[in-house]
Amino acid sequence: MSARDTALRVLGAVSSNAAWADASLKAQLRRDGLTGAEAALATRMVYGVLQNRALLDFYLGAYCTQKVSHLQIPLSDILRLGAYQILFLDKVPDRAAVNEAVELAKKNKRGAASGLVNAVLRKVSLNKDKLPVIPDRDEAQYLSIKYSHPKWLVKWLLTLLGRVEAEAFLAADNGIAPLTVQVNTLKTTREELTAKLTAAGVAVTPHPWVPDCLELSSSGDLTALEAFGQGEFFVQDPAAKLVGLIAAPEKEHRVIDVCAAPGGKSFGAAVLMGDGGEVFSCDLHEKKLVRIQEGAARLGITSIQTFAADGTVFRSEWADSADIVLVDAPCSGLGIIRKKPDVRYKSPDDLFTLTVAQSALIENAARYVKPGGTLIYSTCTVLPEENGQIVDGFLAAHPEFSRESFTLPQPLGEQTGELTLWPHRHGTDGFYICRLRRAEREVSQ
Repeated sequence: MSARDTALRVLGAVSSNAAWADASLKAQLRRDGLTGAEAALATRMVYGVLQNRALLDFYLGAYCTQKVSHLQIPLSDILRLGAYQILFLDKVPDRAAVNEAVELAKKNKRGAASGLVNAVLRKVSLNKDKLPVIPDRDEAQYLSIKYSHPKWLVKWLLTLLGRVEAEAFLAADNGIAPLTVQVNTLKTTREELTAKLTAAGVAVTPHPWVPDCLELSSSGDLTALEAFGQGEFFVQDPAAKLVGLIAAPEKEHRVIDVCAAPGGKSFGAAVLMGDGGEVFSCDLHEKKLVRIQEGAARLGITSIQTFAADGTVFRSEWADSADIVLVDAPCSGLGIIRKKPDVRYKSPDDLFTLTVAQSALIENAARYVKPGGTLIYSTCTVLPEENGQIVDGFLAAHPEFSRESFTLPQPLGEQTGELTLWPHRHGTDGFYICRLRRAEREVSQ
């Protein structure tokens, strides 16, 4: 099985079955037995096509009599894969890209269309130094095509950020996110882990401002590293690490993580607490809880207990009991497009229905916070509708809670109760974090 076959199957699953590319790719690589360079090429092509789909369709459309989006699957994806290799992958000869695309068409019972594939991709190759210019009369449409983001999102970014920052955000979404891991200080130090990973051939760079956070490259399969097996680190973006720093759990605290899977914030809290106190990690799905249990065991964490629990359903035994409650709410994911490029293709109608669940989650979770305790609300999106507006609505009904300032390492410094992180500004995932304090005594309305 070749990298192109694998990439085509993954793109088909995304297009036809609304599958998530990262999970589908991981499973398909395993089924097809791809490793090393072939696995890397398949990954590059899947993410590259998804990151540039509208732009590829625009260029292909100049040489195809039909709109690419109107062609049957997998023909549309075969053309995109070929065009992506021609326009973005310097190490793949154009002739090879065209010929492989023609073979894909034949293998996937599109033999009659192989002539179309051959003709269109040859024209792309011949004209790649003089491709059609994207019309710029409509600013949002221009940026939507250039960076392959939905026009509704581009319009929203232009309103919120202005042209220069909006374009920087879109460009960052199409970049490659660094692989970052957090040091498990229960078992090792940053210096010791760096030395061990370097000896294993991994390139390691300390994060410039997040403590005990390392950026890795040339790592290969992380799970094959001795340091991984010994539980000396776990994968987590710097933005997510900040949730723990803002929550600031102490050794004897009880922390309830109401939307815990895949477990990173629970792990981070336990590490910051020196594995003292209690961390209740909750999720609806037992399979996800098993992953948290396995992760905790690998990291040598004993303070985590898992619970199959719906974050919107009250558990009376937890009422007023937690020093810290973490609400990492399900969201649109528009802050992690560079890691999950297919997020941009989800329906906005589906995305905005999430605000009902987000409000229900924070409302219920607040009932677990003891007087004087802390409630942390976070998402991996940058939409105010899912972030500050959710908190504003909650605070309007709960005067016993208020935003509380916190201080982070420079360049962030002091924040007045909430923070939005942006990929183009901070080099992290797009992320929102708010810290709320419950009053020691109830506040009358």
